[in-house]
Amino acid sequence: MPSTSNPEPSQGPGRPRQEANQAFLILEDGSLFPGSSVGAATAFTWGEVIFNTSMAGYQEMITDPSGAGQILVLTYPLAGNYGISNEANESARIQVRGLVVREACFQPSHNASVRTLDDFLKSEAVAGLSGVDTRALTRKLRSKGVMMGAMVCGMSPDEALDTLRRQPGYGSTSFVPDVSTSATYRWNEWKDDQPGPHIIVVDYGVKYSIMRILSSLGCRTTVVPYTSSAEQVLDLRPDGILLSPGPGNPELLDSPVETVRRLVSKKPIMGICLGEQVLGRVFGGKTFKLKFGHRGGNHPVRDLQTGKVFMTAQNHGFALDGDSFKGGCEVSQVNLNDGTVEGLRHREWPIMGIQYHAEASPGPFDNEHAFESFLRLVRSEHGSTS
Repeated sequence: MPSTSNPEPSQGPGRPRQEANQAFLILEDGSLFPGSSVGAATAFTWGEVIFNTSMAGYQEMITDPSGAGQILVLTYPLAGNYGISNEANESARIQVRGLVVREACFQPSHNASVRTLDDFLKSEAVAGLSGVDTRALTRKLRSKGVMMGAMVCGMSPDEALDTLRRQPGYGSTSFVPDVSTSATYRWNEWKDDQPGPHIIVVDYGVKYSIMRILSSLGCRTTVVPYTSSAEQVLDLRPDGILLSPGPGNPELLDSPVETVRRLVSKKPIMGICLGEQVLGRVFGGKTFKLKFGHRGGNHPVRDLQTGKVFMTAQNHGFALDGDSFKGGCEVSQVNLNDGTVEGLRHREWPIMGIQYHAEASPGPFDNEHAFESFLRLVRSEHGSTS
């Protein structure tokens, strides 16, 4: 029989008293977490269940393409209290398959809010679950590791568990095709005669904040599909190439790895998160699944050259094995919690990668200097007039 956690029922601030729409989350090991349906009331929503420890930024989290194929659990106990704004999206839609919270607010208070979190979820047919004992759920995922789960409404636990166990595992599915752009486009519609370096962003699941920062640093930015060939990228005459973050297992991206292999000796390259893992694979790097991933806004990272420690925003479930690097690639930064690779560089070529999100959103904005470091590599290769 599935085990059960029983949190106290919660209506949430500003919610009218009414009979709760009963629903539950069930994990692949049979653990059951009851709650109330918010957002779209779907009968069965499944995905990898992960947690994020950031205290704010729920809109950025659920619209981050790196969340594709996942059910997101927020460890902070309240969500929706400052509503949904027109400016905080990190992509064109909600990307997670479901959202689980301890308490959902139905009456937000913020001058930028245009609607509630509940309305946002409903507008995009995404399921939510409130009133869940997220502390117990997070402790389960930390001790046992992330696992597949399903958010269920109107189905018995036994039927739901049987259906869940027949779904493919998260690591066996490539989600990049679902989140990458289908056509090349220019960010902010710049003109060819504008000054500033031309940066090509290869879209494995890029966040809007990355292009916003590049634009603020004077770059002309073009975003291309992940299927673009090396020749198609080079035909756009880039000064530098940025490999974006994105969702899923990097071992399923053999074709993008081969494309980047043909680019590494041609142009300065920066990889972020999944982009760094693709870049690392070019230089022999092996990847592995983390027990419960790094997701939140307070992960300490040390730069091995300077000894400086930075607080970083992170959102990934796979990591590179630095001992497998070859061909001049080396580890440049490490995570102080578990020693995993957080940065790489090449000893001869203008190539760098970071595992964390220098663009934050949510998280600390302490690491925008990583983009400036990349642009210094670009300018050193192409001259200060680029």
